[in-house]
Amino acid sequence: MRAMVLRAPRAPLVMEERPDPTPGPGEIRVRIAACAVCRTDLHVVDGDLPPHRAAVVPGHEIVGHVDALGEGVTDLALGDRVGIPWLGHACGTCPYCESGAENLCDSPAFTGWDRDGGFATHVVADAAFAVPLAGLDLDDVAAAPLMCAGLIGWRSLVRAGQGRALGLYGFGAAAHIVAQVARHQGRRVHAFTRPGDFAAQDFARSVGCLWAGDADALPPEPLDAAIIFAPVGELVPQALKAVRKGGRVVCGGIHMSDIPAFPYALLWQEREVVSVANLTRADARDFLAAAREARPHIATRVYPLEQANAALADLRAGRFSGAAVLVP
Repeated sequence: MRAMVLRAPRAPLVMEERPDPTPGPGEIRVRIAACAVCRTDLHVVDGDLPPHRAAVVPGHEIVGHVDALGEGVTDLALGDRVGIPWLGHACGTCPYCESGAENLCDSPAFTGWDRDGGFATHVVADAAFAVPLAGLDLDDVAAAPLMCAGLIGWRSLVRAGQGRALGLYGFGAAAHIVAQVARHQGRRVHAFTRPGDFAAQDFARSVGCLWAGDADALPPEPLDAAIIFAPVGELVPQALKAVRKGGRVVCGGIHMSDIPAFPYALLWQEREVVSVANLTRADARDFLAAAREARPHIATRVYPLEQANAALADLRAGRFSGAAVLVP
């Protein structure tokens, strides 16, 4: 197999030839068709998240086909199309797992951080955490961003509540999917981008946002809720200014710069700030059902596997709309 490997934080990924991995009990091997590039991959590569495994293969938005079964795997068959998301394993026995909150598991394993991920031609995954994709009417490239941008976006949308006026701060891969699902639900979506990023604002309007403007602007109506996808702590008080009394601000990323001090008046009147951590298998089932109904258009830019560093650099610089996807 071929894999793009992170040998040290803040270093370029290096192409390696490795033996094809062998799945253990309860595992599958997947021949990768596409792997999207997530901002969390940037946090791993850039050292914002501490290393969990030496010489790890990043990537956790994987779509491919099962080409080997480990002992005891009966729910999947050779050739099945599956997705491999960020949450690669949960213990199943801690209080969080037992209460249905496996996203908060005390002993988790994350794809592309604890386990080798999808910047490769093959990956081994826990079969119980693979997402069956039968019946999903999207090709492999379009389906790949659903495995994190879509799933985390969905969990953030659920955490945002049922309000009709929704703001999205940072209009990248997750936001452009969530905007379309939210519009299908009948919500009024407002997009906030880097100041002066008119291309991103045009893109937001093209996928159904009613308004798009700079992140430091106020929307044309008070928001019921806002979701922050950009890893910028300064956006928290800005979003609090934009939400109505009783509104909620959801922080949708695994990493964010420090939130600056802000006056209590922004939080008063029962406004809330909450975070989203990881995802659950139930999120995957619910989101895929919603995606089949909403049929979002997934904007992608395709890169060969060997150009993973270029894809990461373009994502870091915000040089494209939608999601970057690596294809072996």
